[in-house]
Amino acid sequence: MKFYLAPMEGITGYIYRQAYNSCFKPMDRYFTPFLAPKHKSGFSSKELNDILPEHNQGMEVIPQILTSDPEDFLDTAVKLKEYGYTEVNLNLGCPSGTVAAKGKGAGFLKDTEKLARFLGEVSEGMERENLHFSIKTRVGVESEEEFQTLLGLYNQCPLTELIIHPRVLKDFYKYNVRMNAFKEGFEKSRHSVCYNGDIFRRKDYDRLVKEYPDLDKIMMGRGIMMNPFLMEEIADGTSQKVSGKMSADRKADRLEKFHRLLCDGYTHVMSGDRPVLFKMKELWFYLAWSFENSEKYEKKIRKAQHLSDYRLVVRQLFTELELNA
Repeated sequence: MKFYLAPMEGITGYIYRQAYNSCFKPMDRYFTPFLAPKHKSGFSSKELNDILPEHNQGMEVIPQILTSDPEDFLDTAVKLKEYGYTEVNLNLGCPSGTVAAKGKGAGFLKDTEKLARFLGEVSEGMERENLHFSIKTRVGVESEEEFQTLLGLYNQCPLTELIIHPRVLKDFYKYNVRMNAFKEGFEKSRHSVCYNGDIFRRKDYDRLVKEYPDLDKIMMGRGIMMNPFLMEEIADGTSQKVSGKMSADRKADRLEKFHRLLCDGYTHVMSGDRPVLFKMKELWFYLAWSFENSEKYEKKIRKAQHLSDYRLVVRQLFTELELNA
């Protein structure tokens, strides 16, 4: 089984990827948060830092592109080639209201005629440039019945793989994943399929591979944010409860190192406490799940106005709380 880290805007940038890769079992592939090209313009400073080879050493990184303009997509892919990237990913899955309203991400799925023209131009252009692309997609906008048409479009493209998050746009991240739609994609796609969505525990993985024994790629996002040890528990065949009891102190040390690398990394590249605190508070929205009875400390973390106060609270948390079983 191959494991991919999902792109999460504002979270899984190069500092997060570096810290994760050095503290936990490395992913087979890391996908960048989306690059949003502006017509005929270069990368922003943030985007450039995220894709620089020196910031991604020791990792297989796939840049993701968010656009509905084939010229912008191809222009960005060619620019990325200059940095050593020969494969990119097209974002057709972002459910954000601001993104979808512009007809991008999962919002692009509304207009299948425009999407068909886009994919045709992109497929021709990428082959001409000897470049490759994959797609990360939802299964529709309003209904999973839309996926049959979408899958037909994807099957006409020379994709390296199709990453399916089996929800529709209107689901956002709520409700159960639509496994009937995933089954259709897995069985009828002419491309290699990767599953993405709601893998939070070892039992979620076990249930999935029992139903799809030939599945060989899984992308995880929120589950890894909540429990960075998740892939190790899956790969080692243990539950969090078992592995936690076996090596609780070592796991806590690794998690503390991970946090330190993140906080120090953001402090190094950001000016002032406020942007660093914003990043770290966003992290704890997920990471607090790893600790028992963390509510009191979560509240203190949210209220922290200075890095010195924040670091003190986090030090207390690591000292006083047990990892979640």
